[in-house]
Amino acid sequence: MDELRNRAILLNSRPNGYPSQSNFKIIESDIPEINPGEFIVKILWLSVDPYMRGRMSDKKSYAPSVGIGDVMVGAGVGKIISSRNNEFEVGTIVEGRFGWQEYAISNGTNARKISISEKDSSQALGVLGMPGLTAYFGLFNLGKPKPNDTVVISAASGAVGSVVGQLAKLTGCKVVGIVGSDIKASYITKELNFDNAINYKEQNVNQELQNICPSGIDIYFDNVGGETLETVLENLAFRARIIVCGQISQYNLYDDEIAHGITNFRNILTNQVTVEGFIVSRFSADFPQAFEYLENLFSEGKLKAKEDIITNLENVPTALLRVLTGENFGKQIVKISENN
Repeated sequence: MDELRNRAILLNSRPNGYPSQSNFKIIESDIPEINPGEFIVKILWLSVDPYMRGRMSDKKSYAPSVGIGDVMVGAGVGKIISSRNNEFEVGTIVEGRFGWQEYAISNGTNARKISISEKDSSQALGVLGMPGLTAYFGLFNLGKPKPNDTVVISAASGAVGSVVGQLAKLTGCKVVGIVGSDIKASYITKELNFDNAINYKEQNVNQELQNICPSGIDIYFDNVGGETLETVLENLAFRARIIVCGQISQYNLYDDEIAHGITNFRNILTNQVTVEGFIVSRFSADFPQAFEYLENLFSEGKLKAKEDIITNLENVPTALLRVLTGENFGKQIVKISENN
């Protein structure tokens, strides 16, 4: 592959607060010859997700931190352009943990073949990828929704929250989404069929929840933590279920800041509430059936997805900041190759 050179984004330093361009560095290098069993992927799309901020930290977490000088982690969709692996032919579209770069070498252990059409291949990073799986397993395996349950979702227009809401509606639940703008509120109610939306920047969330959910909240799918979680705790139904998926409001604290503490935890006791956090990888054995379920809904037009697209590798850090500040609208992805 002498004619090709790879550009990659490395972690240059660990952020204190929100990340900035100085925390990253772009390098260019030759693509080495591949070994038997390997193939080269030309990246078409890169996924940008909140968890990436945690991987930039050296604090103990559920997954290893990215090392200083290492390629930033992340999922991508690409096309195989060279292969010495009999199971992955040239021209195959694959999704995998390829990192922030234009080309990646894989032996197939971190890649899956994409069954959807190439024109929809970016959906393998969103509704038909990790966010879709997260929504599926969090709602069904932890939330255990029943018809007529009241489901409240924070960050409801995002990649995970929007899928949770649609799946809950298909189950017969009443669905309320908490979002950060009137445009997002209109989207989840008019396009995704949520029953109600609350703009936390313009409305009193506690008062709105009392009005919308007079019998309490049966399931809360938490993507943000902080003040929103504390407000929800005041409005729970008996035997409610809280699914802790993300805590984005707490991801960008400065080193000397103290995380938001919950002062009304007693409501967990008095309402006999179940609270469970999860990482989607724990359900990996059941990924095939979940993919089939989500892909069928998508092909039937019963599962919609909105993408927020930025172009060019050098803009991936900007895309991450958009996600962490809530500026993005829909699943944040970056278009890497001009051939898609």
